[in-house]
Amino acid sequence: MIGLIGIVISLMLLMYLAYKGFSVIVLAPLLALFAVAWSGLSNELLGFYSQVFMTGLGGYIIKYFPLFLLGAVFGKLMDDSGSAQTIANFFVDKLGHRRAMLSIVLSCAILTYGGVSLFVVGFAVFPIASALFKELGIPKRLIPAAIMLGALTFTMTALPGTPAIQNAIPMPFFNTDLYAAPGLGTLASIFILLTGMWWLNKRLAQADLNKEGYGNHVEMHVETKLVKSNPSLIIAFAPILIVIITNLVLTKLILPSLDTAYLATDKFGNTSLNSVIGLWAIICALVLACVSIIVLNWKAIVDIKDSIQQGVSSSFLPIFNTASEVGYGSVIASLAGFIILRDFLVGIAPNNPLISEAIVINVLAGITGSASGGLSIALNTMGETYKNLAIEHGISQELMHRVASMASGALDSLPHNGAVITIITLCGLTHKQSYYDMFVVAVIIPLIALCGVITLGTLFGSF
Repeated sequence: MIGLIGIVISLMLLMYLAYKGFSVIVLAPLLALFAVAWSGLSNELLGFYSQVFMTGLGGYIIKYFPLFLLGAVFGKLMDDSGSAQTIANFFVDKLGHRRAMLSIVLSCAILTYGGVSLFVVGFAVFPIASALFKELGIPKRLIPAAIMLGALTFTMTALPGTPAIQNAIPMPFFNTDLYAAPGLGTLASIFILLTGMWWLNKRLAQADLNKEGYGNHVEMHVETKLVKSNPSLIIAFAPILIVIITNLVLTKLILPSLDTAYLATDKFGNTSLNSVIGLWAIICALVLACVSIIVLNWKAIVDIKDSIQQGVSSSFLPIFNTASEVGYGSVIASLAGFIILRDFLVGIAPNNPLISEAIVINVLAGITGSASGGLSIALNTMGETYKNLAIEHGISQELMHRVASMASGALDSLPHNGAVITIITLCGLTHKQSYYDMFVVAVIIPLIALCGVITLGTLFGSF
């Protein structure tokens, strides 16, 4: 019990200090070793650091670095080529001013589903949203919620095939691919989009009744990279379609047809195609998409070498932040106190591991303020347990994947979440002005959708 108290204190400190802005890369090892010392293992501190923490951190980087790297480069190229701007402008032009809110949400959704990072999406869409909302008298405080709904909800965790890291992390644990439980994921995505739009439109109607208007704001200058000319819509959409189509074709047709028996040898870690097919497919799809952007926009991108370099550089901090949290989880999972916590959480719904899995991942994502961080800690510490429980209770591994992915995208969006802070800062607003609507569309509605998926999956299985 003493060890469990140390783990809880360590987790609370991690959440509080991360919220205060301290680097997780520094906090994670220090607080992991704090929990070790509290458990009476002070003489083993260095061993825990080098053999447990660093092994967990390194293993995560080895497995997922290509996704972070290629995703960052792809997003930067989409930004610097003007493609992201073209796509956002298209939705605003086609849907018109009467559907301004929907145009912003769909712009963010298409870009993120195509593999563009939130940060690129935010910088591309915010200037358009700001000008549009100001012209129409829509409160500026609703912009962060619109961006969140499109970029950080259903396209991050629920929509089948999304290349988001939150959809990729469960694959090796459950031997699944990005299209796990496509029917349930699609239904959840539709529910989140429609319910989120209902909420935003309701809030807009209230603001209109109160004659609130855009509001008086000191507009922040959003620096954009010089682009010689924005590409046509076809050229702008082409890389996104390449990601989606290539990923699907490789996952379902090409890779399964290859002779991959060699993977079962010691040289390749005695693995199987099922455990790597999802990663292989998205890596190949992103490489091809990056090449296509360069070829199609060779003259439009001012400095291709600089764009690639900036993309590469921007991938380092996110992956090391997440990997440090995974290393932290590896240390915590090796302590005796964690066994008590694990048995308690698994026992919450002994006959339905979907409920336990959802609670564990949500709690850890909320504590760390990171969907990928909480998901990684949960599956690295309890993934094998949940896989075996699913087999024992006849639950589809695809359903376990979809619930795990969706569970990471709810309580992660509490006020200390990095993406929440980034969007609010980008929009020149405060938590007090805009977080309430962000909380509804990115926490409450995804939680309801998650409960729906668990209920349908329990009743009808995966589909």
